[in-house]
Amino acid sequence: MNARIAAILVVLLVVLGGGALLYYQQESARRPANVQTLGRTLLPDLRIADVAQVRIIEPKATLTLDRQAERWVIEERGGFPADLGKVREFVLMLASLKVGQSEPIGEKDRARLNLDASGTRVELASADGKTLAALTLGKKYYKGEVENPGKAPADGRFVASPGEDKQVFLVSDPLAQASAASADWIDRTAFKVEKVKSLEVRYPDGSGYRISRSGDNTDWQLEGARPGEKVDVFRANAASYSLSLLELADVAPKEVRDTGLANPTVVNATTLAGRAYDMKIGKLEGDNYYLSFKSSGAEEKPLEILQSQYILLVPKSKLEDTLKKRAELLEKKQDTKK
Repeated sequence: MNARIAAILVVLLVVLGGGALLYYQQESARRPANVQTLGRTLLPDLRIADVAQVRIIEPKATLTLDRQAERWVIEERGGFPADLGKVREFVLMLASLKVGQSEPIGEKDRARLNLDASGTRVELASADGKTLAALTLGKKYYKGEVENPGKAPADGRFVASPGEDKQVFLVSDPLAQASAASADWIDRTAFKVEKVKSLEVRYPDGSGYRISRSGDNTDWQLEGARPGEKVDVFRANAASYSLSLLELADVAPKEVRDTGLANPTVVNATTLAGRAYDMKIGKLEGDNYYLSFKSSGAEEKPLEILQSQYILLVPKSKLEDTLKKRAELLEKKQDTKK
C-alpha cells in the first residue's frame, strides 16, 4: 500500500466517523429525556413480605389497613376484617407498577394534576412502623377525551414520589382501589341464618307477624291467623330464605349515633339446628339499613361472635322480603264474582 492510498483511507475513516457521531447526536436529541426511566419499576426496593400496614389518606378521609397474623383489619372500624384478597392485590399492584412516562413538574403542574394536598397519598409500612414506600396519586389519565371522567374507565394515573417531587410519573394502572372508604375494603361475608324454623318481625308501631314450621319441607303456619287467612308459601319462603343470603355493605364507625337502633324493627329467628338470632334493624342510610344482632345456641360461630360486636350496614334489597308487612305475606283472595 503506497502513501497516497493510505492517506485516502485515513480521510475516509475520519469522514465516516464524523458522520456516525453526527447521526448518534441527532438520534439522542430525538429520544425522550426520560428514556432511562421508561419501563423501570416505580418502587424497586419494596418487598411485599415486609408490608404490614397500608395507609390511604384523602383530603377528607383516612383509612388504615393493618396486618394481624393471617388477616388484615381496618383500624378506623375497630379492627373489623378487611377483604384479604383485595389488600394482597393492591399491594402486589403497587409493587409491580412501572413507569410509562416521566416529565419534570412544577408547583402549578402539581396542583393541576392533583399531586399536592388535593391528591391521595398511599403509605406502606413495616410491622415496626418504618415507612417502606409512599406515593401521591393524582388525576387519572385518559388516552382520549371522555364525557364523564368520573365513570369512564381510565388508562392510567399520574403519580409522584415524595423523594422525586419535581418529577411526575405516568403509570398504566388507574389504581382505582386506592380509596379511603371502608365500604371498598371490608370483608362482605355476613352471618347467615339458614333453615329457619320460626321467624318473628315486630315493627316500631307494635304491628308485625310470626310464622313457623316444624320441619324443612313442612308448611308455614301464621300465628294468630284469622278465619280465611292463609300464609302465602312463596312469600314466607322468601322472608326466611333471604336471611341466609345476607351480605355487608359497610360497617358503621364506633362514634355513629343516629342509627335508629334505639327504636328498631326487631327480627327474631330460630333455626332447625337450634340457633337463635335477635336482630335490630334501624334507619335507612342511603340504600342500607343499620343492623345489630346477637346469636346463641348450638355450634357457636367465630364470625357471628365477631360481627355481633359491630353495627353493620346491610343492603335494603337483602331485607325487603323479611320486612314485608303481615298483610303482604297472605295469599290473595280470589275474586269469585262473575
